Amino acid sequence: MPTRRRALLILAALTSLALLSIAMALTVGSLGISPGEVWLSLSGGDAGMASEVVRGLRLPRALTGFACGGLLALSGALLQVLLRNPLADPYVLGISGGAGIGALLAMILGLGVAGINGLAFVGALAAMLLVFGLANGEGGWTQSRLLLTGVIVAAGCGAVVALMLAVAPDDRLRGMLFWLMGDLSQTGEPGLVLLLLLLILLLALPFARELNLLARGADVAQALGVAVRPLRRGVYFVASLATAAAVTHAGAVGFVGLIVPHLVRLAAGNDQRLLLPASALAGGSLLVIADTLARTVLAPRQLPVGVLTALIGVPVFLFLLARASPRGA
Repeated sequence: MPTRRRALLILAALTSLALLSIAMALTVGSLGISPGEVWLSLSGGDAGMASEVVRGLRLPRALTGFACGGLLALSGALLQVLLRNPLADPYVLGISGGAGIGALLAMILGLGVAGINGLAFVGALAAMLLVFGLANGEGGWTQSRLLLTGVIVAAGCGAVVALMLAVAPDDRLRGMLFWLMGDLSQTGEPGLVLLLLLLILLLALPFARELNLLARGADVAQALGVAVRPLRRGVYFVASLATAAAVTHAGAVGFVGLIVPHLVRLAAGNDQRLLLPASALAGGSLLVIADTLARTVLAPRQLPVGVLTALIGVPVFLFLLARASPRGA
């Protein structure tokens, strides 16, 4: 089968999965809604309470979840190329910790959803700039220096988050813990985060060839004419921006950015021209499915979506680890 045809089939299958996951999110819940009522609601008709639930609650939540999952998976794929480390994920550079400090501060101050999102995004960007500044020593930064700096900053942010939880009022602890474990129940309009996912994908795809070379090593890439330093900086800032946007809207959802790129590589290979859009589609679908399960498994109670992604991600990661282990080791 030609490579181009295979790539189109993979993208078509993942697009179908994304549409099915969103359709499931619109129909399944404590209030069951039939596909006919969903279609009537989406086409502008009046299906009574079903229209209000679909258009006002489930559709914005599903689209936001898809965009955030896509951003996390895309960021994970970029960071694994940048750091040449299969364990790299969107949170390894401390960006989630910075967003957590901002969001929890907003909750302690009693700010609304807009204030929480705003301070979370500011905190994520501050952590990104801090890591980049500290890692950029003499002669620029290296992969190991960036990784170690990110781990240290993440540990520091974790200590600050623990302190804020210790001093927070009791009536706000539940909301703070839900945010830290991933929560899509407070999502607003999905337009901005969907647009950001599209823009980041369009920014990254033209550099897919250079990313393929960078994945083979900086020396190889430089010898083949790649401007390694500007490319690394661009990848870092794009991946950080994607993570900041996702964490701001969905909280600290784990394992999506770590697991999804690995699964896509198994099915599609390591060509970034296919891996990046496929990761975005698969990551978005995974988070939508996990969020649907999170709000239906114990309905009417809701679980943090990060709990479901961890329950899915841990066995998948262990399977991948066992599969990659050498025989007889």
